Order: sequence, then structure tokens, then C-alpha cells
Amino acid sequence: GCRVNDELTYRGLRVLVMENQLIRVGVLLDKGADIYEFIYKPRDVDFMWRSPLGVRPLPSGVDTCASTGGAFMDYYEGGWQEILPNGGTACVYRGCEQGLHGEVWGIPWRHQVLEDHPECVSVKLWCRTPRSPYLLVRTMTLRSNTPVLELDEELTNESAEDLDLMWGHHPAFGPPFLDGTCVLECAARRVVVDADPGAAARLVPGAEFSWPVGPTRDGGTWDISKVTPPEQRVTEMTFLTDLDEGWYALTNRGLGVGFGMSFDTSVFRHLWCWQELGGD
Repeated sequence: GCRVNDELTYRGLRVLVMENQLIRVGVLLDKGADIYEFIYKPRDVDFMWRSPLGVRPLPSGVDTCASTGGAFMDYYEGGWQEILPNGGTACVYRGCEQGLHGEVWGIPWRHQVLEDHPECVSVKLWCRTPRSPYLLVRTMTLRSNTPVLELDEELTNESAEDLDLMWGHHPAFGPPFLDGTCVLECAARRVVVDADPGAAARLVPGAEFSWPVGPTRDGGTWDISKVTPPEQRVTEMTFLTDLDEGWYALTNRGLGVGFGMSFDTSVFRHLWCWQELGGD
């Protein structure tokens, strides 16, 4: 049935493992509560991408120089991060400097096992951001014989000030699951291309079009729902919006297995689709 183990360590970091008959989920408690593995056990497929850096303790050694963009990439093991209160490049908001993808990915989280039964396991995790006044609480639940990880979250601004923020989830998918047979599906109606996509991008910078086919720089078209093999060396950053419903799915047709996510569109109103396929 279901089981949970919160007494593990990996490379000096506390690790939480939740699993049932079908899926196994590994969480780095000491690094952002990152989901660094998400395995479909019947096929032994891990959906998450693994960076060549691997998992590094925070901090690990002395940085040669401070990065103006923040330390996210220096400690990026792949997997699935939570992004808060800044998404994307570094910025300054109301005098507070925020690095790439905010704060919660780089701090330890606390946790409490709520349920531990063969029918269900559930764990509450939480953190407070050091530079901004947020409390983020995440409850993760697995039920017996169901290949579904449930996330129930609550975000609280503990200050007396009204604040803007960016909040999202950052799962990265990679080989051997991700290959040229994969297809991306979603409920978006409109695609907006990044205005400064870089030399490896195919689509016209700043273009807007109906999902999923858009204009390319060479005068042709490209269907971004079909994953490009890495040997074609493409990098593309697009934003998927006007969502009919809150979901997306990535399916490997060769393996006959896929990963889907559903979410509340009153909170998460857009999808960012970053296809880093050997271009950069």
C-alpha cells in the first residue's frame, strides 16, 4: 500500500519519500522541498530531468563570484521547484532584490507527517521566505493504487502591506522519458512568444498565435506541441494563455506513458513553456 519515509538523507540533505503501488516521489526537504524524482513504478520511468550538476548541498564551497542573476542555476539539480515570489530573471521589487525564480527553492522546509496508512499517506510542508513576508504551506497526499500526487497549498502574506508576487511550479522533464515521440497537450487557446528568445529559437520573437502552430523566422511554421529531438538544437520560450481549463499533459507515444498536471486557473492563470532542447 502507501508508505512514507522522512528519515532519509542524500548528500547531506534530508529527503522525504512518498510512494504507493504505482508511483514514488522523492522530495528534498533541505532544498526548497524540490521534487527531484517522480517515478512511474510499473514501467520504471522517472519523468524528471536530472542536471549534470546533480544534487548539491546549500551552500557547497565558496562561489568564485556573486551572480547578478542569483544562485538558482548553480544549485539546479533539475526536478520540480516551486517559484515564489519572483518568476524568471532577477528583479528589484519595492527595494527588495530577488534572484532568478525567487526564494523558496533555496531554503529548507519544515514538515509533519499527517497520515501514514496503507490506504493513504499525507505530509504537510511549509517555509517562510527570508526576504519577503510569505508563509507557504503545501500538503502532499498519495492514495492507494492511484498514480496521482495531490498538492493542496496555501500562501499567506504575513505583513501589513499589499504586495504583488509571482507564483508558479517549475517541473522539468527529461530523457529517457522525454524524446522525439513526445507530444504536449494543453487547454490554452493563445501562444505568446518571448520577445528576446535568443539565436536558437525558431519562432518569430514576440509573435502571438493560436495554439499550437506559429510562424518561424524563416517564413515557415512550427508546431510547438511536438517535442523536437535534441540534435536539432532548439531553445524556445513561449507563454500559453487564455486557458479553457487548468491542465496540460506530456505523453511519450513510444513508451505509452505520460505525465499530466491539473491546477486551479483562478490562481495559476498561465503556462510557461520552456523547451530547452539542445539550443543553449
